[in-house]
Amino acid sequence: MTLIRNLLLVLALLMPGAGMAQSQDPETLRPLVNDLAKGKFAETEKQIGVLAATGNPDVVPALEALSGGDLFVRKSDAQVFIGDRDGKIYRLIDPLTLQSAGEAGRREVSKIRVNNSLRRVIRSALGSLTLMAADPKVRLDAANAIFKAEDPDAIPALDTALLAESDARVRKAMERARAAAVLNSDLPEPEILSAISTLENMGNRDALSLLIGFQAKAKGAALQVTETAITRIEKTLAAWDAAQNVWYGLSLGSVLLLAAIGLAITFGVMGVINMAHGEMVMIGAYVTFVVQELIRTSAPGLFDYSLFIALPLAFLASGLVGVGIERGIIRWLYGRPLETLLATWGVSLILQQAVRSIFGPTNREVGNPDWMSGAFELGQMTITYNRMWILLFALLVFAGLMLVLKKTPFGLYTRAVTQNRRMAASMGIRTPWIDALTFGLGSGIAGIAGVALSQIDNVSPNLGQSYIIDSFMVVVFGGVGNLWGTLVGAMTLGVVNKFLEPYAGAVLAKILLLVFIILFIQKRPRGLFALKGRAVDA
Repeated sequence: MTLIRNLLLVLALLMPGAGMAQSQDPETLRPLVNDLAKGKFAETEKQIGVLAATGNPDVVPALEALSGGDLFVRKSDAQVFIGDRDGKIYRLIDPLTLQSAGEAGRREVSKIRVNNSLRRVIRSALGSLTLMAADPKVRLDAANAIFKAEDPDAIPALDTALLAESDARVRKAMERARAAAVLNSDLPEPEILSAISTLENMGNRDALSLLIGFQAKAKGAALQVTETAITRIEKTLAAWDAAQNVWYGLSLGSVLLLAAIGLAITFGVMGVINMAHGEMVMIGAYVTFVVQELIRTSAPGLFDYSLFIALPLAFLASGLVGVGIERGIIRWLYGRPLETLLATWGVSLILQQAVRSIFGPTNREVGNPDWMSGAFELGQMTITYNRMWILLFALLVFAGLMLVLKKTPFGLYTRAVTQNRRMAASMGIRTPWIDALTFGLGSGIAGIAGVALSQIDNVSPNLGQSYIIDSFMVVVFGGVGNLWGTLVGAMTLGVVNKFLEPYAGAVLAKILLLVFIILFIQKRPRGLFALKGRAVDA
C-alpha cells in the first residue's frame, strides 16, 4: 500500500501544472472528498492518495481537518464537512469553499476516524501538495516540516519537487529534508552516504542531532562516515559558540559602556563617588516610557520614532537632575569622600521612592520599534537587532563624547580641571561651573543609556541598581577619568564575563571578575590607562 501511495504522489506531481494548478470547480472535487467517509482505514488511505493526485491545493483544508479529527460525514446525505463543535451542535464548514454550511446535531453527523498510520499518510500527501506550491514560502515551510518529521514517505515527493525547484534557498531546504528522511529509511548505502554528506555540509545543531541519532543504528562505512561528520560538526560548532560568546560579551560590554561612561567623567573630573548614578539611568528609562505612552495615545504612527524623541528628553531630564544634585549637595562635600558617598546614596533612595510614588513599584512596558525587533542569522550565530543597535549606539555616544572633550572649549576646560584643578583655577577657568556642567553631562549620558537599556531590561525603580557596581568596576579597571580605558574595560569585562558564565554561573562569574579587578588594582592602582598630569601624578 505504501508503494501504491508513493506512486500516486509521484504521478500527481509529474502531471503538467501539478501543485501550481488553478483551482477547479469545487463540485468536481467534492465526490473525492466525500469518498473519505467510505470504507475502513485502507480505503481511506487510498482515497487520500487520490486527493493528493489531483495536485489541487483546495483539498488541503479537508486533509488537515481529517488529520486533526475535525472531519465529519452527515448521515442524511453522506456529505463531508469540517465540524466545529459548539456545545451539543456542530457548526459545519464546507471543506472546499470554507463557507458556512449550517449546523447539525451530534447524532446527525459521524466523525471520520483516523489512526497514526493515516496521519503519516496525510502528512506525506500535504507535503506533496505544498512542495510544488506557487509561493516559495509555502514550499520552504513544507520542506522544513518534512525535515523535522524525518518522513521517508516524503522522499518521492521531494525528488520530484527538486527537479522543478528554481529557488536556491528552497532547494537547499529540500535537499536537507531529503537527507533527514533518507537516514530514517531503508534506502541503499550510497543514498545514506550522500545524505550524511549533505547534513555534514549543513553543519548546525539540527544536523548534529540527526547524525547522533543515526549513529546508533549505522553500520560499516556509514558508521565511519557518520562519526567523522559528527566530529567535524562539533569542531565547527565549538568555533561558532566561541564567536557567539564574543558577540554576547561585546553586547554586554556595550551596555556596561553606556552605564559607565558618564560615571567615568564625573568620577574622573571631580573624584566624586556618585551612588545615585544608576538612578540617572533609571530616569532616562522612565522618560522613554512616558514618551511612548504619549505617542500610543496621541500619535501611534510615530511609535517607530519614539526612541529618537526620547533621547534628547532623557538627556535633558537626567542632566538637569544631575546639575541640581551637584549644586545642591555635592559642592558642599568636596574633599569628604565618605560623606559624599552617603549623601548620594541617600539621593538614590529618594529618587527610587519618588519613581515608585509616581509610576508604581511594578515593571513598566517599553516597546521595541519595528527596526529594533527580530534577529538574523550569521553562520551559526544569532544576532538580535536590539543588541546590535545598542552596540552601535554605545560606540556613537563614545565617539561623540570624545569629540566634545577633544574639539570644544568645554572639553578643553574639563581636561584642564581633570589634570590640575588648582592650575586651571589660577588660569581663570571657573572650576565650580565646570564641575556642575560635567556632572550634568555625565548624568545626561546616563539618561540616554537608560533609553537604550529600556529596550533590553525591565523598566522599574530598581533598574539603576543593577548597573552601579558594574559601572564602578569598569571605571576603576579602565583607569579613572580615561574614556579609552572605559571603552576597553567595558568590552574586556563583558567578554570575559560571558566566557566564564557557562562554567561558573552568572553570580560566581561576577565574583571572579571582582576578585580579578582587586588583584589587578594591586599591581596597577590607576587602571589600564592612567591619566597624566601634575595633580594626578601627585
